[in-house]
Formats: sequence, C-alpha cells, structure tokens
Amino acid sequence: MCGIVGWLDWDRDLSESGVIINAMVDTLVPRGPDARGMYLRTPIAFGHSRLAVVDIIGGQQPMVRFRDGWEYVITYNGELYNTEEIRRELVLKGYSPQGHSDTEILLLSYMEWGEACVDKLNGIFAFGIWDSRRETLFIARDRMGVKPLFYFQKNNSFLFASELKALLAHPDIPAELDNEGLAELFMIGPARTPGHGVIRNINEVKPGCAMKLERGNVSSWAYWSLKNEPHTDDLATTIVKVRHLVSDAVSRQLVSDVPLGTLLSGGLDSSIITAIAAKTYRDQGRSLPTFSIDYTGNQRFFKANDFQPDPDAPWVEKMVGYMQTDHHGLFLDPSELIDALDDATHARDLPGMADIDSSLLLFSRKIKDTVTVGLSGECADEVFGGYPWFHREDLRSADTFPWAAALDTRLEILSPDLIDRIKPVDYVRERYAEALWEIPAEEDGDTSSYKRISYLTLTRFMPTLLDRKDRMTMATGLEVRVPFCDHRIVEYVWNIPSDIKNYRGREKGLLRAAFEGVLPEDILWRRKSPYPKTHDPAFLQAVAAKLEQRLNDAASPLLDLVDRKKLLTMTAAASTNANKPWFGQLMDLPRLFAYLLQMEYWLKKNKIKII
Repeated sequence: MCGIVGWLDWDRDLSESGVIINAMVDTLVPRGPDARGMYLRTPIAFGHSRLAVVDIIGGQQPMVRFRDGWEYVITYNGELYNTEEIRRELVLKGYSPQGHSDTEILLLSYMEWGEACVDKLNGIFAFGIWDSRRETLFIARDRMGVKPLFYFQKNNSFLFASELKALLAHPDIPAELDNEGLAELFMIGPARTPGHGVIRNINEVKPGCAMKLERGNVSSWAYWSLKNEPHTDDLATTIVKVRHLVSDAVSRQLVSDVPLGTLLSGGLDSSIITAIAAKTYRDQGRSLPTFSIDYTGNQRFFKANDFQPDPDAPWVEKMVGYMQTDHHGLFLDPSELIDALDDATHARDLPGMADIDSSLLLFSRKIKDTVTVGLSGECADEVFGGYPWFHREDLRSADTFPWAAALDTRLEILSPDLIDRIKPVDYVRERYAEALWEIPAEEDGDTSSYKRISYLTLTRFMPTLLDRKDRMTMATGLEVRVPFCDHRIVEYVWNIPSDIKNYRGREKGLLRAAFEGVLPEDILWRRKSPYPKTHDPAFLQAVAAKLEQRLNDAASPLLDLVDRKKLLTMTAAASTNANKPWFGQLMDLPRLFAYLLQMEYWLKKNKIKII
C-alpha cells in the first residue's frame, strides 16, 4: 500500500509546487517507506509515498503513460486482486503493459474504459488519475472503503490525500473544528459519519464513490451500492457458494512479491483465512507465518462476560498445532499500551479506540519485523451477522445505532456549554435518520430489523474498524488485507435470509457450515470473541490517574468541552461499572478515559482551533 496526495488548481501554476507537495508526502512516509515521487504540471500536482509489494521495480509512482501524445497519470494506494484478468482483456484490446504491477493495469483500464474502469476492479483502492487530453481529474475509492481518501475544496482549488495529516500539511488548510466536528468527536466517535472528515471543510470520498473535476464543474456519484435481490439458492447451494467465494477471496489475496502471513486469534474468521492460506503454502512446500497478540496478566485477570466469553490463547495454540504454522506471539503490558496512545492518535489523525488502537499499532510493528503483508479476519462479523446487536432484541429494537445505544455515558461528561452548542441528542438522531433513509427498501416497501441492522453495521460500524486497521498497520509500513470485504461476498450475503445466516441458531452459522471439515469442530463452533484487550486493573488505574492530571491542568483544551467535576468523580470511583461498553463491545470506562487522553493530545498536537 502507499500514501497519495493530489492538488488541482485552475488559477495557479503548480509546476513549482514541489516544496508543498513534498511536505504533504512527508507526513505519509510511514505508509510508503520504500520510495517517493512527484508529478508537477501547471494545473495539477501529484505526490506519492510507496510501499513496494508487487512489481518492485516497475511499479514506481506517480506513473505516466502516453497515448496520441497525451499524458495519463496516476497516484494510487491499494491492491487489485483481479489484475491478471483485466491484463488479459487489455492485451486483447491492443495494450502492451510494460510491467506486472496493478498500478499500470489500473491506469490502462482508465485509458480504455474511462470512469467505468472502477466497475472492473476487485480490490481495495483509492486513487487519482489526471487525464491531460480531457483536462480532468478522476478520483475514486473502493466499494467497502478499506482504503482512505479525504479532500478539501475551496474556490478553484481541490486537494486530496490518504490521510488528514497530509491535507493539514498544506498551508491553505486550517486545522479548525466547528460544532459538527465537535459532535462527531463526542457523540459519534470513535466512529465517523460517512463523508465527514471531522476537521472543518475536509470531507471524505465515501466508499463506492467517485468524483470528476473539470474546469468549472465538479461531479460526484456512487458507482456501487447494496441492492436487494431475491435469494433463490437453497441452503446446500448457499453453503457451497459461500465457501467458494471466501476461499477465492483469500486465494486472490495471497499474491505478493514480498513476505506474507496471517493474523490469528483462534476465532472463526482468522482461522478460516489461516487454514486456506496454510494449505496453499504447504502445497508450495512452505510454512505460513502467523501472528497473535495477548497481554501480560490476562491469565490472572480475565473474566468471561457476554462480550468476551473466553481468552484467545488456547485457541491460537490449537490452530497453530492443527495447521503447523510458523507462529509468532506478542505479549504487551498496560504501560506499553498507554505509552503508545499518542502514537496511535497521530497514526489515526483523530482520537480513536484507545488501547485497542495502540495495541494494534505495537502488534503491527512486531509483524513488520517478519512480513510486509498480512491477511486479517475483519468484517466477517459485519457481513455474516456476528455481533450481539444482530441477535439481542433490546439492541435490534433500539431507535439508534445499536453499538452506541447507551448515550448517557457520553452525555454526562459534556460541559453545559458544549451541550448547548452541539445539541448532542438531536445530532445523533439526525445522523441515525440519515442512515435509515439510505437503506434500500424491499419490494413491499418494508425493511426487516435484521436487514436494517446489517446495513447500519456495514456502513456505520465497519468503517471504524477499517479505519483502525488501515491507520495502525500502515503507520508501520505493514499492508493488511481483509478478504471478507471482497464485494462479491458482501453482495451475495446481503440478500441471504437471516434464518440461513443464523444456521443452527448460531451467529455466523452459515459461515461455520461453509467450512465444516476445514477447521476443528470446537474452533468452528467457538463463540464469537472480539479483538483481545488487557483486563489488568493497572490499565484502568493508570489512565484514570493520567486523566485526573490533565483535568487539573488549567491549560488543558479539554476543560472547555467536558464536565470536569463529573469526570473527576468518575476517575475517583473508577472501578464502578468499569466494564460497561459505551461503544461496540470493547470501549468501556477505562477506554473512555483513554479516548479523552487521545482527544487532548490530538487537540494540542494539531493546534486545533475551535470556532
């Protein structure tokens, strides 16, 4: 993967903009530590920071190709998994690719099919293409939003980049936060409303969307969306198709010119990916590298609950023995997680999922010592219905986002002035209503509660985890792929009735049935357990103490935003209701304190001006 930046300005000569483009690219070097490049012309400037994964020599960017004397230029972040199919089609049309990179195939695809090229792509991507003949800039993002793409537009100037920090490195973009941004941070965060960049006037290209910029005109559209179709396959056929789609997605994503491994938790999703990859490696006479994470003290402090029924370690050990992988385990202690909170915030560009982020950042650094590419089981729960809110009636019937149904925890920490400014309950209600309005209606005009939850989870919750995965891994130069995000899987499973998805009355029962005979039975039917976190009370004590320290600092930017007295009361009695989640399954009271620590760091680091 890589980092990309672009600048289109109809009123300026950007051929001399190298200093600014370099400054923007500098912020993205962790995403692409292997090479960098620029393309500078009068109306357009591209920058690129490359992580070399495929066609190490021939895939340099920005890449330029010519036709009839006109330049076609691309800056691209991503990976295509159907490169060879498209290559064959282009060769039949008379093209002669110079290398074997997916970058070149994507650029040639645009030259042949124009903006419709995105319909051909199977992969994860964000890119900008300059067409000198038509004088147009075309940018697009993959269907699921695995790869990030933000933009800023003012008058005749348009800038885009992989990350917020790259845009903020441009002198024309102020780091300002308005009421909407504050509401996103305090009432939606660590999620974001699709299309919102939180920073004032910065927006996000939504998943499955594209934009075209011409002189005097900007157009944007969705080239892909979920569509309701009758599911006509019987149970047996559905099981076979799911197994084929998942197996094919994993197999396609094993292509790499650099070392590759899988992230293994011993849960269903990562075990399926590992089993498919390990068999492929065994057939080639190789051993698959696998990686797991755990925490010192968890054997002592772990307590089962509805959200985390058991620890991962015994299941990881079983899968490693079963698949005979080359396994690498990492153990972290609470102090390391806390020390890395600032680095995780910087990587994410926003306050995020606290130590759930910082642990992944540290984990990624460890993985990068051995491999450059990893495969991970994210998004199976969103696609196949693994979360509690798919199955608990109280959450399914909640008239709000079910992973953040308890707004009281958020509301009680806000200052009266902030409540007056952002109207927090109204803001959440409006964002929820927008999401419901988007859901494709069934033929009878009704939408089942299960399908409603599915849509909300795919479009509002899943992006939070994809943001986390992209930023924490790419901050270390590690490319992590997510096979369950293959759009063919998402399209097919979207229309499968819930009783088939919940085969045998189990969450993700269909996915389990599809891989019978591939995994050990106890792993196949293991209860869902989320990404592991520390259960050591030392973590809670440490973040509570650090937050108290910040709240007693008269210069803290938090003081105008939060109810200081209420938070000090909460930190003093921190062990009470410490495990009650306020976001998702993992973000409990210790993570609320850590989230606020991340917010303070982010406000200070970026010199955010609240307007």
